[in-house]
Amino acid sequence: MRPTHLALLALLALPRFALAQRAATVPALPHYAHIFVILEENKGYDDIMNQPDTPNITRLAHTYGIASDYYGIVHPSEGNYVAMLGGDTFGIHDDDGYFCTPHNPSRYCRKSNRPFYANHTIQAESLMDQLTAHGLTWKAYYGALPRPGAMDVEYPATAENPQHLPQGLYASKHNGFMNFAEVQNSPDRAAHIVPLRQLAADIAANTLPNYAHIVPDQCDEMHGRAGANVPPDCSYANKSGLIARGDRVTGRIVAQLMRSAAWRGPDNMAIVITFDEDAKNHPHQRQGCCGTVPGSLANFGAGRIATIVITNHGPRHEFDNTPYSHYSLLRTVEDAFGISRHLGHANAPGVVDMTPLFAGPSAP
Repeated sequence: MRPTHLALLALLALPRFALAQRAATVPALPHYAHIFVILEENKGYDDIMNQPDTPNITRLAHTYGIASDYYGIVHPSEGNYVAMLGGDTFGIHDDDGYFCTPHNPSRYCRKSNRPFYANHTIQAESLMDQLTAHGLTWKAYYGALPRPGAMDVEYPATAENPQHLPQGLYASKHNGFMNFAEVQNSPDRAAHIVPLRQLAADIAANTLPNYAHIVPDQCDEMHGRAGANVPPDCSYANKSGLIARGDRVTGRIVAQLMRSAAWRGPDNMAIVITFDEDAKNHPHQRQGCCGTVPGSLANFGAGRIATIVITNHGPRHEFDNTPYSHYSLLRTVEDAFGISRHLGHANAPGVVDMTPLFAGPSAP
């Protein structure tokens, strides 16, 4: 058993002591004006950290901060994106369309005949509701999204398209915002769910939102594609090329954000790079740390993943081996924006703020 897993078992066995001890050594989480989460796909910690294909991500991790014991929530992808925004997977343990219901005949609802299949449209409070109630703005920037507010499940929907793009370059299974009913039904959805190219315009106009997800297309986020029109460094079979391509794109996005007035200003801004899950699924082993649901075979965690936190005024060279999950990130975002009530499993025992990466350690 790895030493970090032994430490994790101790934390779970004695949560009050562990949390009290941690509170005595970690400073308060400061207020943040902007937090941007860049999301990558299906790569484990050891696939990414200190590898020759990831010079940009590795450099940023060593310069700023790395959470070395951070875990996804569930396999496959969709439930992780939902969990980051709602504090729960809401029973979504597949990659079906955001509108799917039990026994739905749509080709995008392939798993809908399974027992205990969940309605994929979520009628629950979300981080977006919390931000709006506190007068804060949010946005989602998506690579290959065909137009603002698009409700496509995938785009292009076939390999035969005028642009000669790989099928499904954009995938709504990586867009957790669309699972929430208030986003699906919002008259101003197009102002919040936008193509990734809008990021440059928002930086130039100094209109960046307080919170955003930035999700490149499936060639640029390390997911990969197969079939017609797929370039060599987007192929599932070319893992090294796929990771290197995603690292280059991530480096460009971070550099772009660092040129913004928000980054250069006096207020705190953070850029988080994380992954939805480690693609290695071991269904009979626990692959998570905190906030998992006891008794749920589908919710044992989704593996250890690299999570880097880059701050304009915060810590440097921070290595944090505290056990974290996507619920920890949600809790941290809420607290950094002054939102005192935590959604779902962001309030679960053992789920703590990622304060050392956003505020730095106390002096010895």
